[in-house]
Amino acid sequence: MRGNSEGMLGIGKKDRELDAAVKELAKADTLAFGGVGIASTLLPETEAFRHVERALDEHPAEARKKVDWLLSHGSPAGRAYAATLLDRVDPEAGRAAWTRLRDDEREFTTFSGCVMGRATLREYATERLAGN
Repeated sequence: MRGNSEGMLGIGKKDRELDAAVKELAKADTLAFGGVGIASTLLPETEAFRHVERALDEHPAEARKKVDWLLSHGSPAGRAYAATLLDRVDPEAGRAAWTRLRDDEREFTTFSGCVMGRATLREYATERLAGN
């Protein structure tokens, strides 16, 4: 029988959306968890983070594989997003991810509201491990 490859539940679409979100995070150069700037604009990577976060709730096994891939293959900001996601669903795995990242000197941009900054993965991971 011919038909769409998504099946009756639209799983293929969800997979493609998750893949697109992970790809967005993999190339991210900015870490922001909320709106940025005076207009409180959501960056594409923030929207992608939220999508992957929802996917971890909705279909954890598949989403977890993608987050694990992101931790190994993402940009510095992408790896920080991956470790944050892991921290939220599996604190032990999150701590292991931050521990792994604390030797990485590569930099990325951070945003907290209107305040833009720069951090290395080492600095950011060390802060997370200290509970900040």
